Amino acid sequence: MRFKHTHRPGFLIGFVDFFTAGIFLLFYMPLSGLQAEIDEILGHPTLPYWKAYLLGIPTLFIYPLVWMARIAEELKAKAIALGLEGPYTSWWHMFGWNIFGLPLMGPAVATLRFFDTLNRVEKKLNQQNQ
Repeated sequence: MRFKHTHRPGFLIGFVDFFTAGIFLLFYMPLSGLQAEIDEILGHPTLPYWKAYLLGIPTLFIYPLVWMARIAEELKAKAIALGLEGPYTSWWHMFGWNIFGLPLMGPAVATLRFFDTLNRVEKKLNQQNQ
């Protein structure tokens, strides 16, 4: 698979998603092909974001945060396996910034690092597939 979107603006996505209470990602993940790309990169299907979001309603939206943090950790492992230099996204970076960095635009910071790592992984995989 050739990854076409290797320049996603992570901070902007995180900023918009924060102010829409996660609704932005409900549409962005499937319409942009992000969900399929994440599944391809990780090598296995992940729970669709819309299901994680629905499971988040009764859990005060902790479930989608843990879901995203788990993907972040797998993405970090992929980046390391590809020999990419850090900084990387990680479980703690995603979870910690979203919980403890809330008053400081933490979700946008966490999403910035997530998409930075994702973009670098996609670029590296595109180079390998040429």
